[in-house]
Amino acid sequence: MCHIRAGGIFLAILSCLLTLRMGEAVAQGAGSIEQNFASSLTAMPSENLAASGAFYVPVYSSVTMSQGKLRADFSATLSVHNASETKPLVLKRIAYFDTSGKMVESYLKSPVALKPFATIEIFIATADTRGGTGANFVVDWAAAGEIAEPVVEALMVGSVGPGHYAFITQGRPIRLVGKN
Repeated sequence: MCHIRAGGIFLAILSCLLTLRMGEAVAQGAGSIEQNFASSLTAMPSENLAASGAFYVPVYSSVTMSQGKLRADFSATLSVHNASETKPLVLKRIAYFDTSGKMVESYLKSPVALKPFATIEIFIATADTRGGTGANFVVDWAAAGEIAEPVVEALMVGSVGPGHYAFITQGRPIRLVGKN
């Protein structure tokens, strides 16, 4: 019985230390996509970018609970996947907005091309509550001709008391996909 209790205490201390350490993580800054995901990127297509679209992705960096008396903060990871097996996907804008619709951060200095089946991510740390309860991303994309629609999702992870939570939101197209 003593071993079980000691093991439980050890796991509780480890969990607290990991939570504190994860809380120190900093949001990914603009310009780091080119550095962090260099192996996912390719040269910009030389052809005219005839297809384009945009996604709106709701994220919850904070969630109000207990009739407004408690706020739970979550980390958020935006993932943008090129679903095409053969064509590069050009990302023109990745912007993060807060609850009031004010842009918090822009993550691209200039457009980048994502290799077929490649992915890039944007990470918002739990401690970064600038987005609030109604935060969102907008991702503008383009391609040279018809292409499989990109997959854009956000994963939120956090804890409230002893419970740990994770959930996903999917991006929703906000412009028609196809030729301009």
